[in-house]
Amino acid sequence: MKVKELRDQDISQLNETLMTLLKEHFELRMQHKTAQLSDPTKLGKTKRTIAQVKTIMKEKQA
Repeated sequence: MKVKELRDQDISQLNETLMTLLKEHFELRMQHKTAQLSDPTKLGKTKRTIAQVKTIMKEKQA
């Protein structure tokens, strides 16, 4: 997801996106531990997107 798309969302949409990303990150971590993850770079990308969403949420609250 692009940062511009995230910035266009309001706080409630960002919160939903964050919850979805956190669930996805958890599932990817479990797949990684059981050696079922085909693309390990997805873990880092998801973690980065979570950080971007949290940063945008902080900016909008201030």
